[in-house]
Amino acid sequence: MMWQMWTAFGIMIGNVCDLAFYHVPNKPHVTGLNWRLMLGSAGIPALIIMTQVFFCPESPRWLISKGRYDMAYESLCRLRHSPMQAARDLYCRERGPVGAQPISGAVYGAAESTRNSRINDLNVIAYYSSNIFSEANLSQVQALIASWGFGMLNWLFAFPAMYTIDTFGRRNLLLTTFPLMSVFLLMTGFAFFIPEANETARVAVIILGMYLFSVAYSPGEGPVPFTYSAEAFPLYIRDVGMSWATSVLWFFNFVIAITFPRLSGAFTPQGAFGWYAGWNLIGFVMILLFVPETKALSLEELDKVLFSVPTHMHAAYQLKALPHNIKKYFLRMKVKDLPPLYEHEGGAIGEMRDAETTSGHA
Repeated sequence: MMWQMWTAFGIMIGNVCDLAFYHVPNKPHVTGLNWRLMLGSAGIPALIIMTQVFFCPESPRWLISKGRYDMAYESLCRLRHSPMQAARDLYCRERGPVGAQPISGAVYGAAESTRNSRINDLNVIAYYSSNIFSEANLSQVQALIASWGFGMLNWLFAFPAMYTIDTFGRRNLLLTTFPLMSVFLLMTGFAFFIPEANETARVAVIILGMYLFSVAYSPGEGPVPFTYSAEAFPLYIRDVGMSWATSVLWFFNFVIAITFPRLSGAFTPQGAFGWYAGWNLIGFVMILLFVPETKALSLEELDKVLFSVPTHMHAAYQLKALPHNIKKYFLRMKVKDLPPLYEHEGGAIGEMRDAETTSGHA
């Protein structure tokens, strides 16, 4: 959560630096000094972060995997409020991997859906916001100011996720924000159809659409997948799984960033934003079918409790729950509650398996 929130803060500070150095004049034998300062300013916080790495405690789980229990306890003492909590967590982490089960279809499905949802992450708006605002006929300074506003909202609205990710839930945050992101992307794209004669209205709708997209993105698609991909793999391969998830994320982030100018030119801004809006709807469907809820569960509990539900049963249950939840929460109808799915909720997984077995025998 903190990683995403402070990345958004860094993007906002980058926009501030762009505005601060924009009017720096050229010096003798030095042209383009302003953009060189904009680019070089990113190196200062990078150096600060690099020095802080030396003060970070080592991962207790990694130390346990190497049999270094004394060092793992020391690391946990730095991460917890008291030695008693450190001792408790050391015991839980040492005992957890012993009972770890091989990767199941549910875990694989969750990992795949997490990866695919991150493929559709729209960092391209953060990268090209100034270009998009320029296409809306804003001046360069106005475009930079508008980009700063986008970055500021991206950071500020990451804060609500800190207080809702363990109450409202990871899955609910994604299911709520993905349709909203799709709507606001369509709103931004369709705003380019407004004739240039109505420039004020055209610019206002484009900026509003991008700002609303940032408001929806920041508490959901921004921080949740990083949290989820750190939880979705079994303990014995979690480090490798998280590495692959992050690698796939940044690879497709690169692909999206490098292809957006060509996509915008070929599809026009309207088509490009519509394309991304469609992928957000696909992401919504994949989250609905394949992403279980992981809130309020320890990493040790996830393997044995949450992912005991096979993927196809989870998908079938969620397809049944979707119209039920629409009637209950949107239409405010009185409907009978569905039985819970997960075992730790007193769910009906056993009954579902018995029904499936009976059906198979029949």
